[in-house]
Amino acid sequence: QVTYLGKVSTTGMQFLSGCTEKPVIELWKKHTLAREDIYPANALLEIRPFQVWLHHLDLKGEAMVHMDTFQVARIAYCTADHNVSPNIFAWIYREINDDLSYQMDCHAVECESKLEAKKLAHAMMEAFKKTFHSMKSDGRIHRNSSSEEVSHEFASDDG
Repeated sequence: QVTYLGKVSTTGMQFLSGCTEKPVIELWKKHTLAREDIYPANALLEIRPFQVWLHHLDLKGEAMVHMDTFQVARIAYCTADHNVSPNIFAWIYREINDDLSYQMDCHAVECESKLEAKKLAHAMMEAFKKTFHSMKSDGRIHRNSSSEEVSHEFASDDG
């Protein structure tokens, strides 16, 4: 269980170490200003090959209100080591708009601990590896692409 901090649009196409710092600080400030007291976990993040599910929970942290689905192949970067809080896990996602243009959004969640945030980063990297391997096997990714070239496009920086 995590506390979803929200999302913010980000710019750039090169996602390297530190690229989520500015968006995470913005989300952290909004989150800390909005709360009067510490909110309990309000979401459940489930990372699987091909998809990541963010189940939003009710105020009691129980029943699911709704769910956001993220395609693993459209996640450009993830990290679990932020200066503002080591408990934050963030990912950059390529959102496709109705007019087929796209935008890059940084999503962030606060975990119970730094270790939990790092576990999510490792789970995301494993999901990406499985997704990429399957897409390559199915011929959806050309065989002449080396896995190293593609793995540079998706980077996990967990500190």
